Amino acid sequence: MSVKLSPSTLLSLSPPLLHAHHSPPLISMSILRRLAPNHLTTHLRHHHRRRLATVAAAVRQDTTIWTQAPLSEIEPAAESLFHVSIDVSDYPDLAASHTRAGQYLQLRLPDVEKPSFLAIASPPSYAAEKGAFEFLVKSVAGSTAELLCGLKKGDVVELSQATGRGFEIDQIEPAEKYPTVLIFATGSGISPIRSLIESGFSADKRSDVRLYYGARNIKRMAYQDRFKDWDNSGVKIVPVLSQPDGRWTGETGYVQAAFAKAKQIYSPTGTGAVLCGQKQMTEVCYFIYLSTVMFSHNLSEHIFFLQL
Repeated sequence: MSVKLSPSTLLSLSPPLLHAHHSPPLISMSILRRLAPNHLTTHLRHHHRRRLATVAAAVRQDTTIWTQAPLSEIEPAAESLFHVSIDVSDYPDLAASHTRAGQYLQLRLPDVEKPSFLAIASPPSYAAEKGAFEFLVKSVAGSTAELLCGLKKGDVVELSQATGRGFEIDQIEPAEKYPTVLIFATGSGISPIRSLIESGFSADKRSDVRLYYGARNIKRMAYQDRFKDWDNSGVKIVPVLSQPDGRWTGETGYVQAAFAKAKQIYSPTGTGAVLCGQKQMTEVCYFIYLSTVMFSHNLSEHIFFLQL
């Protein structure tokens, strides 16, 4: 899909975030064209109803091809979050279905009728090189996610092929034309963001790439061991804690507040944004982002809003 964006680009995986316990996302990328800010909420509400109808039809006509694959690793990644790795080395077609960061797949457990929808945390190249898909799964009491997080290495699950259009990062290329990329994630929403960062999107060739990553406290923040590598790749990490302890000296509150306080967009016409997290965060960040761009550049043009 080729879309000319003005004045900036907004790529989104939310609402809703692809957790194991969430409803399935819309299969195709929808584009809200020439959408005035004061009409966004109404449009999203109608869009959500259409999506529910689409999902219901898909469930009635399920033709998913399932592949059995064993768990190769499962361990805590943070408080209530688990790192899950599934061996797909014997299934090259399944591994090859992951072609872009932001894609997801369905996962089904034995004797559990309802499948889970999981965003793939590892970059597309990882399956080809290591023969595995990696996920960050939030364990929620009473959910399929909780059952998944309770399995052990060697236990077999069923996977669909990777699907979804993912982050269409080519829309903010070349790097010289879009020097600023703002990334927002909360909780397990960091999962597809990891895939994006480690896939590479020329962050080191851009002048301002920021990841605002929110969590309740430092114990609930996954991938801290990767922050240094991400920073070295050109992505500035801005951790934001909503309920920190007394020793925390970084940003506090919510991701949208931290961004609103900074309000530093040096090149409004060359700015892209990626959102993945709670619905409230993505909507508020969108409006702050929109108002910041329009205020700093005195523009009244509409922004194309891309939602998976």
